[in-house]
Amino acid sequence: MTIAPIRYVEPVYRPPSEADSLILPVTDGCSWNGCTFCEMYTAPQKRFRPRGEEEVFESIRRCGEQFGVGLKRVFLADGDAMTLSTRRLAAVLAAIRRDLPGVRRVSSYCLPRNLRKKSAAELRELAELGLSLVYVGAESGDDEVLARVNKGETFATTREALEKLQEAGIKRSVMILNGLGGQTLSRQHALNSAALINAAQPEFLATLVVSFPQGEARLRGNFPDWEPLGVLGLLQEMELFISDLELKRTVFRSDHASNWLILKGTLGLDKPRLLQELRSAIVAPEAAPLRPAWSRGL
Repeated sequence: MTIAPIRYVEPVYRPPSEADSLILPVTDGCSWNGCTFCEMYTAPQKRFRPRGEEEVFESIRRCGEQFGVGLKRVFLADGDAMTLSTRRLAAVLAAIRRDLPGVRRVSSYCLPRNLRKKSAAELRELAELGLSLVYVGAESGDDEVLARVNKGETFATTREALEKLQEAGIKRSVMILNGLGGQTLSRQHALNSAALINAAQPEFLATLVVSFPQGEARLRGNFPDWEPLGVLGLLQEMELFISDLELKRTVFRSDHASNWLILKGTLGLDKPRLLQELRSAIVAPEAAPLRPAWSRGL
């Protein structure tokens, strides 16, 4: 009987750009798991716990035997692998380097709070061992929106984490949630999110549209007046957000299944084109290449 090299606890999540990566769980669930907009780690089987070191090392060893040097990318799962101590992360990265010598990129989700007890020197150590990219769900740069959705972060704490990663030489992919402020906080959500991105100048930026397949009850507990934006409102919020961005060279993607309008480019080079695409869709949505509702995969 063949034994699978990795034990997964369903459901398993990873960023769209990690489609070709080995998903290697070093934790299960999310250590915070308090965000009222997020349904990813609310299932009972996804309660947070670090994976045992021996299990992780054995998974890496077996993957080395099965995939050899053909494996190029590894994504450390689950919701925030960076909550592990520097010692444990360093040991995992060293094992990947030893048993998976073909790997050229190791990445992970990262909550800003994960880095409060990690120095820039510790992060540089992880970078030298192969950690080259982290995905930071900033969600918003507006403190009121962040408080209403129980993110547990602020503009300042997110900016501090992003700057610490930059100092360590780790690339940052930042995600903003289009529509998170609802109708009442849309403008400040867009403008303050742009201010956060301008301050951090991340290498990558992505937007997703907030959605609630299981209903909005959790969100409304601390945000009772939240009302969703329609397609036009989402496009208008995006237009305001991108208009206020002043970026030197950031790869931008708004192509997740949740987005109505696919946008791709490099900011600031492609800012005029992206704004034109948005404005055309706002003026004439019936002629715009909007995703049909059935294909949004929610």
